[in-house]
Amino acid sequence: MELVHFTRLRTQAKKLASRAEDRLGFSRGFVVTLMEAYGADTSLAPVDGVSHTLAREIGELMRSADDDMASYLISTVYTAMLPETYRSQYGIFFTPPGLTSRLLDQAEAGGVDWGTARVLDPSCGGGAFLSPIAVRMHRALSGFSVEARVAHIESHLVGFEIDPFSAWMSQAFVELVLAEDLINLGRRLKPLVVVRDSLLSPESDYGTMDLVVGNPPYGKVKLEKQQRSFWQRSLHGHANLYGLFTDLAVRLAAPGGVIAYVTPTSFLGGQYFQALRKLMATHAPPYAVDFIDGREGVFEDVLQETMLTCYRKEGSADPLQTAYLSILEDGKAVAQVNGRCGLPQDGATPWILPRRKEVGVMADSARSMPYRLSDYGYKVSTGQLVWNRHKDKLFDEWFLGVVPLVWAECVDPAGSGVFTFKTTRRHAPWFLPGPKDSANLTHTSCVLLQRTTAVEQRRRLIAAEIPQDFIDNHGGAVAIENHLNMVRPIPGIKPKVSPAALSRLFNSQAVDDVYRCISGSTAVSAYELQALPLPSPHAIERLENLMEERADEAAIESYIRELYVTVRTSAAA
Repeated sequence: MELVHFTRLRTQAKKLASRAEDRLGFSRGFVVTLMEAYGADTSLAPVDGVSHTLAREIGELMRSADDDMASYLISTVYTAMLPETYRSQYGIFFTPPGLTSRLLDQAEAGGVDWGTARVLDPSCGGGAFLSPIAVRMHRALSGFSVEARVAHIESHLVGFEIDPFSAWMSQAFVELVLAEDLINLGRRLKPLVVVRDSLLSPESDYGTMDLVVGNPPYGKVKLEKQQRSFWQRSLHGHANLYGLFTDLAVRLAAPGGVIAYVTPTSFLGGQYFQALRKLMATHAPPYAVDFIDGREGVFEDVLQETMLTCYRKEGSADPLQTAYLSILEDGKAVAQVNGRCGLPQDGATPWILPRRKEVGVMADSARSMPYRLSDYGYKVSTGQLVWNRHKDKLFDEWFLGVVPLVWAECVDPAGSGVFTFKTTRRHAPWFLPGPKDSANLTHTSCVLLQRTTAVEQRRRLIAAEIPQDFIDNHGGAVAIENHLNMVRPIPGIKPKVSPAALSRLFNSQAVDDVYRCISGSTAVSAYELQALPLPSPHAIERLENLMEERADEAAIESYIRELYVTVRTSAAA
């Protein structure tokens, strides 16, 4: 099938929907017509079809794709046509077939028997998992009679879905993959998909499951007091939908059962997920994690790093297997298997898992390193000045009384460690502090780090020291804008490491590699920086000497990397 042609047709469908008076209704009716052309029985569709040649053209094109790819591509037509607010509210994003297949393979490797397992997808969307699971169950039950085989699948496979139309699509796709058996039986498939909000009805009336699987919705959610009390064991601050669905899976899985989820990687190190990490490490330790290579092209309009994780409820906390997935143009996933990694003793702390095979040894060493920024005598805070709250105090030209306003671009994005006070048209470089602005000023040298960086950038940690001379030469005070992190001495404690050496450490490839083993989002957070394993302060004395001797960059990089590669070296230091 010509994917370029399909993408062109889907874009046309999106434009049609954007012009419709009732975009949601038009989108659903269009997909009903599309699925009818594809071959689905639409007699039980929740809405009437929309008579349109484009819908029939796409449906007929889907006949040249295999079932998994067709269901995924049809689902992406639906999501592309939906109103953005509706799509965002219900987290309607569907899983590419390569990821689905890989996750089910990993579940099977964890002991799931498709001939006996009871399986639930609590956010089944358009059936990305239900129909492939039905195929696997059908294959495992090949020795059964047609009636017994279908009856078994009907009693062992269930999906929950909040969006009624997506629920219908899920049911329709399962019927399509079981069509031959259903034709022989002369009946429709009994309902496998229940329209319900899984989080508002978390107690299953289906019993516990051998496999809880899916791609739960993402995004922060506000909980009522009673809801927050129910989910409290996995909450720390803001609640995220996929975190709640992970907690739900632990509740619904049987002892020894498998949980297999597609989620963002932010779970691994984010502050708001520390209670969830503790819950999983204690009650359902992971046995396999796959990191997806790249963000674009994996999910439609989703630019978060994603991972596939398999857990076993009440399993042993053995080292987990990591792998790296590449998504090919045809949607298939190719895995590069890495070694095994252990979780920290305190499961609430960030899980240090290598994102690249060559970083595995460093990640192992980092897990045993006890030193953190606080041991150096530093803490992290966000730049004090929120510029859009002080627009009337920002100026393009210097005059008596103003202080430098330091923006993120003052820290060299190449990671050279150079601080340059810039005056650009984009940002006003001067701030006039008022009598109540003492909290918005900084008087001592510190290390600045950019707060937002992407996984595709050469460096995630981009740091520079703001020299004391610069501060003194501008009246003894500067304002730091809040798109920068400030690594400052802890009050009352003399730092054991100079700001210059700390900046150089942050800008090293080794520390950047270790930070990537923790961070799962574009935010360079204070929490993750303070949790970052570091060499002993004594070992940094040698770094200070190398810098004073003006050693070449290769020698400095080699020294820092050695501190992370050899556990014995770090411990001895």
